[in-house]
Amino acid sequence: MAGFFKKMFSEEQRELAGLEKIADQVLSYEPEMQKLSDEELRNKTNEYRSRLQNGETVDDLLPEAFATAREAAYRVINEKPYKVQVMGSIAMHKGDIAEMKTGEGKTLTATMCVYLNALKGEGVHVITVNEYLAGRDASWMGEIYRFLGLSVGVNKRELNAREKREAYNCDITYTTNSELGFDYLRDNMVTKVEDRVMRGLHMAIVDEVDSILIDESRTPLIISGGRKQTANLYIQADRFVKTLVAPEYETDKFTHEKELVSGDYDIDEKTRQVMLSEDGVRKAERYFKIDNLYEIEHTQLVHHINQALRANYIMTNEIEYVVSDEKEIVIVDQFTGRLMPGRAYSDGLHQAIEAKEGVPIKEETSTLATITYQNFFRLYEKLAGMTGTAKTEEEEFLSTYNMKVIVIPTNVPVIREDLPDEVYAHKKDKYEALVREVKRLYEKGQPVLVGTIAVETSELISKMLKKERIPHELLNAKNHAREAEIVALAGRPKAVTIATNMAGRGTDIKLTAESRKLGGLAVLGSERHESRRIDNQLRGRSGRQGDPGFSRFYVSLEDSLMVRFGGDKLQKMFDKLGEAERIESKTVTKSITMAQKRVEGYNFDMRKQLLDYDDVLRRQREIIYAQRNRILESQDVHETVHNVFDQTIQQTIQANLTNDKKNPLDIPGVCKSLEMMGLTEEKRIHASELEGKDATQAKEYCLNKMWTEYENEISPVRAQFLPFEKTVVLRNIDRNWIAHIDRMDKLRGGIYLRSYAQNNPLQQYVQEGFDMFEEMNARISREITFFLLKVRIRKEPKNPALEKAKEMAKRRIKKA
Repeated sequence: MAGFFKKMFSEEQRELAGLEKIADQVLSYEPEMQKLSDEELRNKTNEYRSRLQNGETVDDLLPEAFATAREAAYRVINEKPYKVQVMGSIAMHKGDIAEMKTGEGKTLTATMCVYLNALKGEGVHVITVNEYLAGRDASWMGEIYRFLGLSVGVNKRELNAREKREAYNCDITYTTNSELGFDYLRDNMVTKVEDRVMRGLHMAIVDEVDSILIDESRTPLIISGGRKQTANLYIQADRFVKTLVAPEYETDKFTHEKELVSGDYDIDEKTRQVMLSEDGVRKAERYFKIDNLYEIEHTQLVHHINQALRANYIMTNEIEYVVSDEKEIVIVDQFTGRLMPGRAYSDGLHQAIEAKEGVPIKEETSTLATITYQNFFRLYEKLAGMTGTAKTEEEEFLSTYNMKVIVIPTNVPVIREDLPDEVYAHKKDKYEALVREVKRLYEKGQPVLVGTIAVETSELISKMLKKERIPHELLNAKNHAREAEIVALAGRPKAVTIATNMAGRGTDIKLTAESRKLGGLAVLGSERHESRRIDNQLRGRSGRQGDPGFSRFYVSLEDSLMVRFGGDKLQKMFDKLGEAERIESKTVTKSITMAQKRVEGYNFDMRKQLLDYDDVLRRQREIIYAQRNRILESQDVHETVHNVFDQTIQQTIQANLTNDKKNPLDIPGVCKSLEMMGLTEEKRIHASELEGKDATQAKEYCLNKMWTEYENEISPVRAQFLPFEKTVVLRNIDRNWIAHIDRMDKLRGGIYLRSYAQNNPLQQYVQEGFDMFEEMNARISREITFFLLKVRIRKEPKNPALEKAKEMAKRRIKKA
């Protein structure tokens, strides 16, 4: 173990030595840069861009470009990055995390790395934890970039699509992690290329990287369609399909084909599909008072009718499902015969069955798009970050994002004193001790920051301080609007500030000369957080840039962390000491740290599991989004539609293969399935046409005939029809993908039950998720084919007056 730590330490030393060597090269350009006029310094940007176009890389430009940004910072905001800041920026350029203590100037550190990478013109995203910091940093550091001729944008939630596009088209874009993720998802839902707002994910620099990539990664980004309010549609569709006349079939004596003689719908027993017949389509158009059921605006209605057909004529009560005493539809497992309460059919089928059986219809909510932060940020070509606290999570950063954590030395040694925890038996005793200490420090004049985990705790301590008549400021989620004002005054003598963890990010408490003489900022934690990083973040508010100060945490055995881990041992210690008021020792503090490590390990496992499961959906998402983008960026998708026809017919042939060596292909079954796709009487494929053909020959014959018929149908209006084709393809992909996300979510919700059957839930999820994805792709092909074959192209009757006017216009042109 000692050897491991020695090796790790030596590797870090080598890493730092390498950064220092490059930083020295950057500093060596300082005299050269100082001699340049503002115009000459600004022209360096064009020079670097020209060199990049001529084959140099950003690594080649690093020393000069960093020196340029460093000099520009000095001229614009009168601050010149120290050597350690240059080292931190180099670490970020390499795609790693720079851990820099509070007050070391992380915001300024990033400017050199941002400038260098923005020279490529592909866009650099600087990501912060909230919009206030994004706006502040863009305004503050943006002056440096604009001085050097680069454009800077801020992406905020309230911007419209045009404004967002302008922000993303800038060389450097400041934004928040959530808005960035949602913009990515929304861009993959648009139906026109020009509606996208982003232009690619090239480089991201994440401020407070541990907060964004670790803490917030537990919650995936979800764009929801909200409540669909579709109950009435299911009821209307159900009422309509119950008026339909059942099909009657007749078998041809010679071909043995089963032909639909009459009826409003047709059933394919093999594929368990049911579709409206031509009579049924006409009846639907009369029932819903529309001219053409298969116009694009009626796709949702068609979907509801199809699900109502399945519910009424495919799904059977007491076989596929039962109606419980609570008037709920409960699915029956087809393999075990067991009821599966809590499970639901997806894509609206469950609601359609509820409408059929007359039980209350549960309102649908649809997840339109979803992605975890882990998988979103891994889409970037280069990812880097900075924070004051990341080393404790290095294993996770390395395994999830392939980012090392480089601890950058401080410019001035840290002299803050971190005192051992004070541990009490009860919360009441702890709070009273904390308030006594605040009172002592206030009377001395030393500024105090009291850190709490919860709003409730901050308000309790505030009440206790009011009783002691100690003036103080309270900073929590309820009054965050005054954050900047409160923090600006927190380092003054006699300043007492109570703050939740929100004060630990992006803030810098500056001391006055008098405050330094009084001992600097005293940080008092009201309890230990389950993450050591959050505690370290709070401690780091004190001791910036060599300032004096101290930190101490107050802990009770009734705190959540102590109840979950380690409280028993400490309780025994209290019992041995009798009525001792408190325990204060490094051993106790060490045991609390161990408890935190156990919680961090548990949380890491939870996040890893979330990532493992989302990786399944990630691969599928990449395929669908790539497919969507190809379609979006194509002038027309006619070739894609041809491939869809090919896939649909291939599926049909596969479904009708038999084990009969004499007749390996069920030809009547093929004809029946193709007929249901929408072929009219004169365009039908008869069994006699496929006699003697094997599966491959039959597929080629059917494809050629159906495609030729389709081409002939659309040829009179081809130019106007091709955009319609594109819309049909996109809408079918989107609707099925949304339904698939929902299906995968439900699968994941119940997959853990497989462990009871000695199966690995993740392996089962991967396999079943793959099968469901294949089924979805097959369904997309089938639905696109069906919809396009069902489209009826009507020629508008000629307007005599208009034709006469056209004729007169032609005559005038000839005379002229």
